[in-house]
Amino acid sequence: MDLSQIKMVVTDMDGTLLNSNHEVSGQFFSLFERLRKKNIQFVAASGRQYNSIVDKLQPIKDDIIVIAENGGFAIDNGEEIVSTPLPIDTRNNVLSILEQIGDNYPVLCGKYAAYISDSSPKFEKMLREYYTEFEIIDDLKSYTEETMKIAVYHFVDSEKYIYPAVKHLEDYLKVKVSGENWVDVSSLKAHKGYALKKVMERYNVRSNEVLIFGDYNNDIEMLQLSDFSFAMANAHPNVKKVAQYETLSNDELGVEKVLEKLT
Repeated sequence: MDLSQIKMVVTDMDGTLLNSNHEVSGQFFSLFERLRKKNIQFVAASGRQYNSIVDKLQPIKDDIIVIAENGGFAIDNGEEIVSTPLPIDTRNNVLSILEQIGDNYPVLCGKYAAYISDSSPKFEKMLREYYTEFEIIDDLKSYTEETMKIAVYHFVDSEKYIYPAVKHLEDYLKVKVSGENWVDVSSLKAHKGYALKKVMERYNVRSNEVLIFGDYNNDIEMLQLSDFSFAMANAHPNVKKVAQYETLSNDELGVEKVLEKLT
């Protein structure tokens, strides 16, 4: 595997760069400095909100490209380069469906803050890990600002209990099981692959010049853009089918092990 042509490194956050305690390793930050000296750009691509990603990568936040909300929103050096919000009527239709199935917690994801209505101490505690900025409002349907996606949380299994109820929306929306407890619903173009393609075009980076890491179904489209795509050992089976290579798990510094070869 010849990585000498790599100009850009892209990684998912949860289950990939972050360990099971949602932490970035000190080793990664050291490797990042080596990437920067080689003029290799770094892109963080996550289902998390922008502020949450920046919070995790605070020491390098001014030197990276951020793809947030599963590709619905992307910022490069303070400049917004991707924004694909959900139409309000479509968003409210999805909320109506979620109301009917019950036992779920929808989160409206704005560019810089999230909004919830149904809450509980247990849910709020979990939410703070992924959304550093959120507000509680009485009626989500009354929210009139841009919504980048609806993130739906289930305490047991999102793929089993939420996805079947919204799968039929895939004809006109992007519906992704983005984690064990999350399903994300967004506009068709609001996915990591679309946003990353825009970034690659912006910097004239080709498929053999980008290295990509992921672990869940919301990473599939971006993994398909690279000749050097890596699934984590802990990845969903669908991701392992798509990725060209496999590395160690997120708790075994799988991303760092590959970046060592690159730097």
